[in-house]
Amino acid sequence: MLSSHLKEKALSTQRAEMTEHVVYTQLSRFSQNLRQKEIMMKIADKELQHYQFWKTHTKSEVACNKYKAWWYVGIARVCGITFGLKLMERDEEKADLTDDELAQLSPEADTHMKDEAHELVLIDSIAEERLKYMGSVVLGLNDALVELTGALAGYTLALQNVRLIAVTGLITGISAALSMAASEYLSTKTEGESKAPLTASFYTGSVYLFAVALLILPYFLFDNLYLCLGSTMLIAIALIVVFTFYITVAKGISFKKRFFEMAPVTLGIAALTFFVGFLVKTFFHLEV
Repeated sequence: MLSSHLKEKALSTQRAEMTEHVVYTQLSRFSQNLRQKEIMMKIADKELQHYQFWKTHTKSEVACNKYKAWWYVGIARVCGITFGLKLMERDEEKADLTDDELAQLSPEADTHMKDEAHELVLIDSIAEERLKYMGSVVLGLNDALVELTGALAGYTLALQNVRLIAVTGLITGISAALSMAASEYLSTKTEGESKAPLTASFYTGSVYLFAVALLILPYFLFDNLYLCLGSTMLIAIALIVVFTFYITVAKGISFKKRFFEMAPVTLGIAALTFFVGFLVKTFFHLEV
């Protein structure tokens, strides 16, 4: 007979297993890739086995958490299967059972808990196409953040005209995006990688243009130069946070390490270019 505390932990884990079973099953139905479908059905069957294991000890039927299942299926369909599933595996509140508690349940309990690590290996084997082009996405976003935040910081002090800065920044951003997309196409084609050159250039150019649109938006909304620049810096930091979170979940790497690789470079270049803008304005006596 389980203690009330242990039964509560077991029920929590049982519900999580059923929720994950539902998510994997639903995503497998949406997938058009036979290999992905097979992997997800394999994990779904495992989750159902885990559910049945916990059920033999709790003696209770437990429904899945419909809201969580809906949320993770939606996230996976919008942001990618690998990201959605890894986020779910990371966030699911399964019971943290001690060795003594596992021993009270069954000799098999420890084996079931260790299966969770194997599931992450299977998720990694899904080999989703968008992750194959993550390098192109990184290239587009990094270049947009570094180049455009720096350019806007320099324009802000040198030109001193919000609308002129907005138009100049927009032209700079679009031309740079097209240049980056063309460079990525030629680079991918020359290196003979497994990636499709057109797809790689599309990812690079699209992400660059998306970042340009967000970074330049404050200059079309506000009239105060320094409010615009401050807002652009905040948007840049927000983009770094969101992108870093995505890639660290999908790739299973350290958020802190990745964030502190990108943020100082972006903000440092912006500060340096702001100073360059000050020198240009002072030296050439610019008044716009």
